[in-house]
Amino acid sequence: MDITSCPEPQNLLRGVRSNIVQSIRAFRIADLQQAAETTGQHFLYANLAHAQTKQDALDLIAVQFHFPAHFGKNFDALYDCLTDPLHKAGPQPGFVVVLDQLPLAHKFDKEMREQFLDCFRDAADYWGERKIAFRCFYSFL
Repeated sequence: MDITSCPEPQNLLRGVRSNIVQSIRAFRIADLQQAAETTGQHFLYANLAHAQTKQDALDLIAVQFHFPAHFGKNFDALYDCLTDPLHKAGPQPGFVVVLDQLPLAHKFDKEMREQFLDCFRDAADYWGERKIAFRCFYSFL
């Protein structure tokens, strides 16, 4: 693809709803990161390729998103870390989140993966109610 046909970073997110959780599809991680930086939004990235269980995924998220040491490592705590402390920290510019290589393993099956993504959908709804963009993109292993 010719570089001139790639959208400008600030235009990349323009065609994406402001509060959504969706497959990364044709987006490239580096382009999403640049778009977040160009528009002044937080960029959160987690590579989950080595997760085999819910606990593994939460551990990786906690480390890669720099969650506090007291992070409870359950879905409620994940939602709380994606919303409440950030909201209390003051005005937020928006979020671009990438969950790279979500696993499909015996202990992290389709149902568990959907529950995991539901935390991010709930966070997108939370920020949407506050008129703050929260776009989450995911890919599968």
